Amino acid sequence: MKKVLIANRGEIAVRIIRACKDYGPTSVAVYADADADALFVTLADEAYALHGVTAKDSYLDIDKLIAIAKRSGADAVHPGYGFLSERSEFAQAVIDAGLIWIGPDPQVIEALGDKLKARAIAQKVGAPLVAGSDGAISSPAEALAFAKKFGLPIAIKAAHGGGGRGLKIARELGEVEELFSSATREAVAAFGRGECYVEQFLDRPRHIEAQVLADRLGNVLVVGTRDCSLQRRNQKLVEEAPAPFLSDEQREKIHSAARDICAEAGYTGAGTVEFLLSADGVISFLEVNTRLQVEHPVTEETTGLDLVIEQFRIAEGLPISVTEMPEPRGHAIEFRINMEDPGRGFLPSAGQISAFTAPSGPGVRLDSGVVTGSTIPPMFDSLSAKLIVWGATREQAIARARRALDEFVIEGVPSVLPFHRAVVAHDDFATDFRVHTRWIETDFAETLDAASRPAPTATADLLRGQIEIDGKRVEIGIPDAFLRLLGPLSAASNSDAKSEEKDAGAVTAPVPGLLVHWNVSDGAIVEKGEVLAMMDVMKMETAVTAPVSGTITILAEAGSSLTAGAVIARIDSGKDSTTEQAKPETRT
Repeated sequence: MKKVLIANRGEIAVRIIRACKDYGPTSVAVYADADADALFVTLADEAYALHGVTAKDSYLDIDKLIAIAKRSGADAVHPGYGFLSERSEFAQAVIDAGLIWIGPDPQVIEALGDKLKARAIAQKVGAPLVAGSDGAISSPAEALAFAKKFGLPIAIKAAHGGGGRGLKIARELGEVEELFSSATREAVAAFGRGECYVEQFLDRPRHIEAQVLADRLGNVLVVGTRDCSLQRRNQKLVEEAPAPFLSDEQREKIHSAARDICAEAGYTGAGTVEFLLSADGVISFLEVNTRLQVEHPVTEETTGLDLVIEQFRIAEGLPISVTEMPEPRGHAIEFRINMEDPGRGFLPSAGQISAFTAPSGPGVRLDSGVVTGSTIPPMFDSLSAKLIVWGATREQAIARARRALDEFVIEGVPSVLPFHRAVVAHDDFATDFRVHTRWIETDFAETLDAASRPAPTATADLLRGQIEIDGKRVEIGIPDAFLRLLGPLSAASNSDAKSEEKDAGAVTAPVPGLLVHWNVSDGAIVEKGEVLAMMDVMKMETAVTAPVSGTITILAEAGSSLTAGAVIARIDSGKDSTTEQAKPETRT
């Protein structure tokens, strides 16, 4: 393996680039227009443009990625996490192109990525499981029937989902049908397939996972556990290793089930088997993630393993570098640094980071994809960095975390740092460990101040064209923001729809993102506060509500990519209001 194409972006691309430098192969980055000046692009040995704005047109475009791999001379592809990392068709395309796929075989990804098939494998090896539907269900009514039979709460899960997408927890019968429809929509948007199933949900559970390494020589090894219970909207915020406060029996049951599931599936590479642990000690298999996890650094810090290099070794046909599970060394905690405002319900934010001062000192590691001056684009995930702290004991790790979080400064864009500072000071986490997967929504009573909204930033679109250099045609891309500095001509070309006259009936996009669907039709009578539409921003659905009651005129089509504040509809309340119906500003 001489040259690795990294089919990803941000902090995980930086992480893999660094592993390449440690292990030897040349690193090749690919980038969407918005990432042209990103840190991972500058750190890679080579970087190639994907000529796209959205994820669909860039990091999810298999043909583009394979073409660049061939053009660059790469002989291997690392998918990172998210995007195409758990798509069997991408793995197969890489293999068909004669390249090394750094991950499990396509058929294994397919089997374990289908949560129904994964559940069947878990049943076969005797892994602990709660009751679930017999395969995918086809209608909200079936979900409701299951809830009435087995009781609430129930989990509605996309069969091909992951990362919290297509997962809804129904706690009242009246919300089951709508949550089933919402899970289906999210699954189609994120994974292209909407099949969902339901199962009993263990209320207030902990989220425990086992890190597995498996090589092509038949070795399957569990190298540690993690606790990932601190979540919001089913996406993790804080993780630690080893998972604390487990009995020897619970730990062994998790180790055995994870090892047996992966062995039965014919797994190779690094993977994670996830479980739920109820307050009364019930363990239930959740899913298998057939890729590197975001939280892998805490396992690295407590085992001394480099999991990315282990992936490289396994892809080359070499054995795992250890022959038995390492005894955990100390304790490590990871804090995901998402660009979200915890004071506004963890609302994702886009904008430019005006200051990024990272902590340092004993036991502190930072995996970051951003620096001062970096721009957070609105069309990708809000995760920008990870703070990992290590201590000889959990208590020392928490003490170091308090110090490191106090040192950490991010300005210009809201971040989750205020939440993390509150967490490490909270008895439920630091002392008594009463956290669970809904702790933030149910037990975390602290009120965090809303951050200042980030200043508007210029779009990161590129003006592309060709020039001749020494007789050779060369394509160039000039940032749109640079063109604005050139004078009135550029300003004039970007002046359409820049200003909208405000009126009480204007329905505006609350965040930059994709307008997923309308809940109402054009000309409908709506009530103030009614949910009119749903937007998708950085992998999360955000509701658009009516500012007044009246008759709605829809101005933006579902599927439109919108800037924050764009007028997407107007409501005529019968009072004097602006009648102009300009189209909203969109990103192209």
